[in-house]
Amino acid sequence: YFSISDGGVKSGDDTRWNHMINVLAAKYMSDSMNYRRMQKYLDVKGNKYDVVNLDEHPERRTEAQRLSGALTVPVTVVTKQDDSQQVVVGYNLQQLAPALA
Repeated sequence: YFSISDGGVKSGDDTRWNHMINVLAAKYMSDSMNYRRMQKYLDVKGNKYDVVNLDEHPERRTEAQRLSGALTVPVTVVTKQDDSQQVVVGYNLQQLAPALA
């Protein structure tokens, strides 16, 4: 067990905390992992898409935040045949699968 606060680990086994932060978070919660997972999903489904890397195009960050209402990535905008749009924030298959249907 461990407990944390703004100052870091306060009690318990800090090795578990360090493992979670350094290994699990880096492997499963990183932006690059979510991008790769999203791209792989879209590729497997045969969907066409454009990638906007916000590190390379910082001027588009405001647009991404406006569309998603969040400061997280990836932001996937699904444009339907009637030009309506559905925004999916993060790697969220529960929202993405029906949006692509």
